Amino acid sequence: MIVLGIETSCDETSAAVLEDGRLLSNVIYSQIDTHRIYGGVVPEIAAREHMARLPAVVDEAMKKAHVTFSELHGVAVTNRPGLAGGLIVGVSYAKALCSALDIKLIGVDHLEAHMLSPFLENEAFKFPFLGLVISGGHTNVYLAEDFGAYKLLGSTRDDAAGEAFDKVAKMLGLPYPGGPSISKAALSGDPQKIVFPQPQMKDSSFDFSFSGIKTSVLYYLQRNEEKLKSGEVTKEDVAAAFQKALSRSISNKMRRIFAAHPVASVAITGGVAANAFLRSEIEKVAAEKHIGVYVPSMLLCTDNAGMVAYAGYEHLRRGTTSGMDMEIATASEM
Repeated sequence: MIVLGIETSCDETSAAVLEDGRLLSNVIYSQIDTHRIYGGVVPEIAAREHMARLPAVVDEAMKKAHVTFSELHGVAVTNRPGLAGGLIVGVSYAKALCSALDIKLIGVDHLEAHMLSPFLENEAFKFPFLGLVISGGHTNVYLAEDFGAYKLLGSTRDDAAGEAFDKVAKMLGLPYPGGPSISKAALSGDPQKIVFPQPQMKDSSFDFSFSGIKTSVLYYLQRNEEKLKSGEVTKEDVAAAFQKALSRSISNKMRRIFAAHPVASVAITGGVAANAFLRSEIEKVAAEKHIGVYVPSMLLCTDNAGMVAYAGYEHLRRGTTSGMDMEIATASEM
């Protein structure tokens, strides 16, 4: 069974081909350089870029996989969540292709695709597991009991982790995207010089909050301009302290989740999973409970069609497909 995957939910235009669970190609065209001058993704520009790039990206993915369109059994496409314009481009293309080839259309939830991505690389990875999806738009934790059986345990009540990275990077004058910029700056900073508070929920929920840490950084920068000018404190120190506070906030919450939901493994997925310091903090907490940590390779951490193709393949082989009246949604339905 051969499935073409399409991903256009944000600022990566991607297409991939998967055969019986094995990835044959995964082509990604990143729009980072296009949006960097604006300090973030501009939805209208992203949609136009997807329209311009998607046909060529799909053709490249098919060529790299050595597969013809007539060999496809279905097209899996992200139809939620994401930026409306980008989702419309991907879904419209997928519908046209399925109609022309008379093959199955499979709508895929972007967060489900992220959460399942470790299956593409790790034979030892199995259900049940805890899935932490951390990206520019989401910070969610799920209990994945089986394929399609997901329970949302916690999510962010304000900024997503990746959004907080972007905003703090902008405060520090670091380039977009903020995650890699702060991670790089933090390497030469001293996280002990500054202590940013970690948010404490008044209830017992597993939800996250990062706006407080972000605001603390803003106030610190405003109140300590002289220290920064003199070099007593550097922006690298601020980056390191912020990264530590945010990572500890997540790892401490995961400690509680591990205690409440004992499983053998946890998947850390999404773009922010590429942050080495964050991963190491969660790995320490997981080791306390003898929980295995699975993190996809960097290519599969970012938005990509390979993970969409895999999720679509699993839906297709279970007979779960979508009709041509399938709509997009800017929020997840998981």
